[in-house]
Amino acid sequence: MKTIITIAAAALSAGAAMADGHSADDVHWHITMTVNEGKADAVQPLLDRMVAATQENEPGALVYDYMGDGDQVHISERYADNAAAMTHMGNFGANFAEEFIQTFTVNSVAVYGPAGDDLKEVLAPFSPTYMQQISGFAR
Repeated sequence: MKTIITIAAAALSAGAAMADGHSADDVHWHITMTVNEGKADAVQPLLDRMVAATQENEPGALVYDYMGDGDQVHISERYADNAAAMTHMGNFGANFAEEFIQTFTVNSVAVYGPAGDDLKEVLAPFSPTYMQQISGFAR
């Protein structure tokens, strides 16, 4: 019985800490954008380079997906923790930000999880909404 209580206590103390690679430290966001007029042909080459660079150089990037329909593009990104998100933002800023801003107009940014003050500062120009997990699970 003592073993079961110890296991239960450990599970409870972890909270939502681990479930299929998801952690309570995960920081993720969803961005909605519109392709700027005259930039439709620039979208795929830019995204191909960004995805390849993120996949190759950022092991803390857990999900990096772009979805689109016409001139509407949504991004879903998930990072292992705030440090991994900051690594991504550093790489993005150094390598892609200027071209990205020329190609897209960001309509909304929703950030989920424990974003640090440093990440909030970097994302501030996009006026994000920050949401903390209040319930749920991942399979």
